Amino acid sequence: MMSKLPKWIEYGAFTLAVLAGCINVIGLLGFQHQAVSHLSGTASQLGTTLLDLSGESIHLAVILFSFLLGSMISGFLLSGSSLKLGRHYDSLLLIEAVLLVIAIYFLQQHDSTGHYFASAACGLQNALATRYSGAVVRTTHLTGIFTDLGIMFGAALRKETFDTRKFVLFILIILGFVLGGTLGAYCYQALQFNALYIPAAMSVTLAFAYRIYWKKSQR
Repeated sequence: MMSKLPKWIEYGAFTLAVLAGCINVIGLLGFQHQAVSHLSGTASQLGTTLLDLSGESIHLAVILFSFLLGSMISGFLLSGSSLKLGRHYDSLLLIEAVLLVIAIYFLQQHDSTGHYFASAACGLQNALATRYSGAVVRTTHLTGIFTDLGIMFGAALRKETFDTRKFVLFILIILGFVLGGTLGAYCYQALQFNALYIPAAMSVTLAFAYRIYWKKSQR
């Protein structure tokens, strides 16, 4: 429930959305124009390529599987469905940064293996956000966010209580993802795939910020 989430959850969700939006746009602007932060479009692409059983089918299937593997890493390191200091959020953010750095290595060589590592990083992040928020927050795609907003507005028309805090959180995620895309597009023009170092650095910064906050809370 939103009321049980810490007050700073909005800042973390916004930052993670910026991070994911940046990663996805860099993938889209790259040599195969491959989205990596969400799976619906990729699954649809896979469906079309199955008609001719091309090598593209395998590539798309591995992207889907990579996202799953990233989510599995979060599922393995975390337990429970609510935020609790002391869990491995910082470890997961550092792993995400490592996955992105590995992705850069392959993408710079125009090797599609880089897409798999980037997709795994997004899967890890999305599962991390889902686990710490009890499935309220997803930061690597916006379909669920817009759906939830529509439900909220529809319920409000029936005179149900409107959750203002949840609304603000969802708007911040949308803005973060869009702004992350703008950041990714701008940086890709200048840095190409080295632009992924920016979300990697953001992951490391968030990891250390979490660790510092946890240590201070123990005093």
